[in-house]
Amino acid sequence: MRILIVEDEVKITQALKFLFTKQKIDVDIANDGEEGMILANKEIYDVIVLDIMLPEVSGLEILKSIRKAGNKTPVIMLTAKDTVDDRVYGLETGADDYLIKPFATKELIARVKALARRKDTEYIGEIYNFEGVKYDVKNYLLYIDDEEFKLPLKEAMLMEMFIKKPRQVFTREQIIDRIWGLEADILESNIEIYVHHLRKRLESTKAKIETIRGVGYMLKEK
Repeated sequence: MRILIVEDEVKITQALKFLFTKQKIDVDIANDGEEGMILANKEIYDVIVLDIMLPEVSGLEILKSIRKAGNKTPVIMLTAKDTVDDRVYGLETGADDYLIKPFATKELIARVKALARRKDTEYIGEIYNFEGVKYDVKNYLLYIDDEEFKLPLKEAMLMEMFIKKPRQVFTREQIIDRIWGLEADILESNIEIYVHHLRKRLESTKAKIETIRGVGYMLKEK
């Protein structure tokens, strides 16, 4: 799982990154609204944790922007505002959950994990199922026709990205950002190698990875 935390209090973001990393959850941080807007619109995250009161651009503006663009990534709003009207407005704007400061970190982690499970594919425990292809995201195990395949790390991350959001096009930039990191200098041929391996594995199934010319890839039914 990979999440984005947009929060201007550096001490809070550092503490949260440490705690989420211990849970084997990758975290990207933005400490102002402008950077948060850029990262949130990349659509490479499973959950976005978004503070409302931010310098440059407010959390609500970021939320409105990504929802207007069709980005359905689950969002948890963090705020010191605790009136019912504030919470209702945040939820009506497109937030999926709302947590008031100060909050218990255990509760935030639990809510992030719960939101990450709200996907388009069938989800049972740690296993996603799309067109008969089952994938255990925790153990990197792919199940095809009752056969079990242990995937290498990068291939596993790519499979997770596809099966959590089938029929969604992922650009090459999104894939590089998600798997190798925002600052990585990776050739597109690296992506093609892992896509090729996954395609070979899916040959006998009802699912396929389609190339969207000039854009990227998506997992869909044959």
